[in-house]
Amino acid sequence: MTRMLLKRFGQGILVIVVLQTITFFLVRQLPGNPFLGERKLPQHIMDQLNNLYGLDQSAWVQYLNYWKGIILHGDFGPSLIREGVQVSDIIAQAFPVSLWLGVLGMLIAVLAGIPAGMLAAYWRNRWPDALIMLLAMAGICIPAFVIAPVLGITLGMHIPGLSVAGWDDALCAVLPALTLGLVNAAYIARLTRGGMAEVLSADFIRTARAKGVGAARILFVHALRSGLLPAVSYLGPAFAALITGSFVVESCFQVPGMGLHFVNATTDRDYFLIQGLVLCYGVLIVAANLAVDIALVALNPRLRSNP
Repeated sequence: MTRMLLKRFGQGILVIVVLQTITFFLVRQLPGNPFLGERKLPQHIMDQLNNLYGLDQSAWVQYLNYWKGIILHGDFGPSLIREGVQVSDIIAQAFPVSLWLGVLGMLIAVLAGIPAGMLAAYWRNRWPDALIMLLAMAGICIPAFVIAPVLGITLGMHIPGLSVAGWDDALCAVLPALTLGLVNAAYIARLTRGGMAEVLSADFIRTARAKGVGAARILFVHALRSGLLPAVSYLGPAFAALITGSFVVESCFQVPGMGLHFVNATTDRDYFLIQGLVLCYGVLIVAANLAVDIALVALNPRLRSNP
């Protein structure tokens, strides 16, 4: 197991380096200039700004200096748009917001998706199964930017305390987290249904039923552990979907998280902020997938002997 974890960790580091390298060179190909505002600056001012931020050096020198700053000093660089503000400070303020939304969204997805998938598998080929899978398919097909305003109109404008915009109190997280959670709950429900249906048709389940074992014990004791493997495998990519989906959701609900900053940084050509946010997202996604690998090994002991 240790060998497997070390291998996954090494692969994760490689993925982060490749992701950051691609991002570094791609953002510099964006049209426009971070210092071009409503009024065009004189050329000598532009030259001074480029020199101040090191943008007048070759791309490879900038690339090496960027990694040097991160590794030696933990410095992500300054924001090119917000004078005197460091990228690390922006991330430190926005990260807890996005993390809180991601955790709430994942919790909603798991609590809604897994029971729904279990019920659909138990009542396979009957009307509860058809109804649950119909709702799951609708959740998959309807994008987050459609669900967000629908929830805002149906819930946010009629339930006291819920907010459709801003981040003033704890209830402001309800609608964005619900939007993120419902989309991923649909995928988890379908995966749980497929895994549980396969296990429930196995010979040892038939034997347990023949011995008079109750339905609840069959579901939660005999079938759940193996039936959850497909859904657990999806949790890593699901967390990535929650993070990337938060770009749209945070913009819809005006949540000051990393997604909103990423959209604004791309519009403003804020190179260092884009690179810092992508690096943060990459680390989170790699960590989530590593946690999923550990969970899969815990659920399936046969994986412990595999390299």
